[in-house]
Formats: sequence, C-alpha cells, structure tokens
Amino acid sequence: MNFLLGGLDGLDQASKAELMADLMRISQRKNFAKHELLHQEGKVCKQLFYVESGLVRAFYYRDGEEITAHFAPEHTMLTAIDSVIQNKASRYSLEVLEDSSILSISYPDLKEILLQKPQYEKVLRMYLERIYIDLAERIEDVLFHTAKERYAKLMKDRPSLLQRVQLKHIASYLGITQETLSRIRANS
Repeated sequence: MNFLLGGLDGLDQASKAELMADLMRISQRKNFAKHELLHQEGKVCKQLFYVESGLVRAFYYRDGEEITAHFAPEHTMLTAIDSVIQNKASRYSLEVLEDSSILSISYPDLKEILLQKPQYEKVLRMYLERIYIDLAERIEDVLFHTAKERYAKLMKDRPSLLQRVQLKHIASYLGITQETLSRIRANS
C-alpha cells in the first residue's frame, strides 16, 4: 500500500509510518479465486479494495447482459464508490478475473481515522481525484472516439489487459459487440 504515501510528501517519515500502521489495522488481506465477487450489486459496499495481485473488473447487469465498466489490475484501488460514499445499494458488481490477493480497507474505520487525524485526508482526496480523472477520461473516450480509436488506446495504454481478459469483457468495456471487436482486431 505504499502507493498511498506518494502524495504525502509534506509528512515526515514517522507520520507516514503511523498512517501505514493505522491503515493496516483497519485492513484485511484475503485471497480470492477467479470469478469470485468482491462486491455484489444491490448491496451496500463499505470497503475500499487494493489489488495486491491479480485483476478485478467492475460490471453492470443490463437486460441480462454484463457490461464491463472498469478493470483494476494489481497495485490499484477500486470500490463501488457511489455505494461507499452515499451508503446505498450499489448498481454494479466487482468480480475477480484472476486469482487475486486483495486488501480490504473499512471505509467507516477510515473515516474515523480521518476525524482523529485530519492531516491524512489528503490520502482520500488523492484517491477520489484519481477516480474522477479516470471517469472523465472514460466519458471522453465513449463520447468522442470511435470503437477503433478506443481499442487502439486500450492497446497503447493497457496492453496486458488484452492477454488477461476475455474478449467478451473487452468488447463490453469498449461498448461494442464481440463481432465488431473481431473486425477491428482483424484490421489492426
């Protein structure tokens, strides 16, 4: 979880160590098998997840189809952010795509730490900023780029996903059918 400390350059080493100790105290490490759900739609999510190893996807159900919204490979965080912040049932699920080691951080406990030690709020703010930036980029991709351009960007920015993720999940992430993805790949 050292990635969290990168934005805390204003803190001394002792404060960083204290923050890590606090985070580890409210965290649980668990191994998940391929296809297990970290979180299921319709339930309230109260955890932030850090993917130590493996791969997770966020997906919606719509008309009996799964629509992939996001991939979280190792060394990234994810959660059902709307559910966590608003304390309401999530509209999407989080599925482990590979055997994974996940660190689960209790959001209520994290909020308590932030009340006691407000100097650590920068960590949460940085996490939320990253989510916002990723979401804004994703919206721009869908609104302003063709399927071929979205695929090319995925190949450029996240090439390992193409070897690790089923094509049906890649296609739904790109907002296209598997047949369209096959045509794009054949012409690339």
